[in-house]
Amino acid sequence: MDRSLFTNYPAIVLGGVITAGLGLLFYAADWIILAPGLLYVTGNVVSVILSWLIIAWLLHSFSTPKVVAVFALLYVAMLGEIYFRTPSNPVSVPLIILFWLGVASLILPQFFKKYRFAIFLIYGGCLLYYLIVRVRPDFLEHYNQDFLKLIIVPIPVFALLWLYEQWRWVRTLEADKDKAELALLKSQINPHFFFNTLNNLYGLVVEQSAQAPGVILKLSDMMRYTIYEGKEDDVLLTEEISYLESYIELHRIRYERKVDIQFHHEVAKDVRVAPLLFIILLENAFKHGVNSLSGGAFIHLHLVASAQSVHFSIKNNYAPSVAQPGGGIGIDNLRKRLAFTYPNRHDLRIERKGQLHTVQLKLQLI
Repeated sequence: MDRSLFTNYPAIVLGGVITAGLGLLFYAADWIILAPGLLYVTGNVVSVILSWLIIAWLLHSFSTPKVVAVFALLYVAMLGEIYFRTPSNPVSVPLIILFWLGVASLILPQFFKKYRFAIFLIYGGCLLYYLIVRVRPDFLEHYNQDFLKLIIVPIPVFALLWLYEQWRWVRTLEADKDKAELALLKSQINPHFFFNTLNNLYGLVVEQSAQAPGVILKLSDMMRYTIYEGKEDDVLLTEEISYLESYIELHRIRYERKVDIQFHHEVAKDVRVAPLLFIILLENAFKHGVNSLSGGAFIHLHLVASAQSVHFSIKNNYAPSVAQPGGGIGIDNLRKRLAFTYPNRHDLRIERKGQLHTVQLKLQLI
């Protein structure tokens, strides 16, 4: 219970007044037994304290006029019990039902609003049944228990429905959280890639290479792809291949020394994958492999894809004196993206053996 309740003195005082009034009415209606004995005294004291705290909490948490109006229904219902002195009298029963519906609308306003038609239909039917059969002289003998069942049975049904709504709400929050984290990972990938590419372009500009304008145009196309296609959930694998080939071409232009770059791919038609997955592995091959070697560098890429799966592998050599990392922000983000996008449907393996660095990525599409 909210601790600030105990500093809300108006709610505590008004809650005590409402509780005292209800206690007097319950006693007058013979709903409270006052008798000597520890059991009766303890039960009555505990009931009064709990009722006081609950009513004060309602006044503290919700609109005071609404809470007072709801409990006014209970007051009038108890006056009906006192006046008629008949169980299940036609005044008290409808008002007590309306009282509990009012409490439910205060505590669960969104749920009550969403299912108000079903709630009023069910309990309106209960009241109609009650009013029709209440005039029968044998009502108390034959219909009272049936009527109580009609009122009580829907309660666990609505409770289970409310629990389902809460479960679905939690699942929605988790899905939204996953989408937000995935969007953040994508936004982290783009600056990482373009930082490296702009460094490459800077080298060409410094050298005043005639290839610089072509590189700028190609980089512009790649940025356009990254910005517009990178935000999609999936893209055609052929578009990803074109993206990788453009990246490779940028590096071919940059390096004066010969680099053995081979890219073999066999892709079925209309295969779609999450965007910007493979570029991270290619970046690392250039950054930690080619850049560490003065000659004899190679990068071999192989991509096979069918409607069911994708198998991407990349091999490169690197200088023994330069540690070829298996992690870094790029690989970390790739692992997280794979966990979000292909949960239990991916296999990423990174292996270093001698001067050879190999990465294999398998995706199960369906």
